[in-house]
Amino acid sequence: MKDENEINVLDELNKGACMGMDAIHFILDKVKDEKLKTELNRQYSKYQEIEQSITKLYPEYSDKEPHETSKMNKVMTWYGIEMKTMLDDSTSKIAELLLQGTNMGIIEGRKLLNHKQTDEAVNELVEEYVTMQEETVEKLKKFL
Repeated sequence: MKDENEINVLDELNKGACMGMDAIHFILDKVKDEKLKTELNRQYSKYQEIEQSITKLYPEYSDKEPHETSKMNKVMTWYGIEMKTMLDDSTSKIAELLLQGTNMGIIEGRKLLNHKQTDEAVNELVEEYVTMQEETVEKLKKFL
């Protein structure tokens, strides 16, 4: 098997995609604005595409499965969304929460690009993930 670096980067990327999908899944029923719902469904599909690309690429580096977010992380994500939207579930508040999470994804993705030397296929996937996240930020800003 190839370098551990590729496996680590793909695992981190997969966790980020899973967290994005979890957050959208947990928050979608609170969204009243149809345009935001449409945008979140588009984002969810993009995360799924990235996750599928990771699943396809992963066997080149490991005979295991890509790491996902833990059950505890899922619970914490759900709980955080519930608590932060309990008093304010406005479109603006929801966009703000999603922006915070997306920005964390961009930061992690940029760190992977800047500090992990990976082969071209993995690097392209990280670039795709970061670009998607940066585009998402621009789209979410309109809902603030």
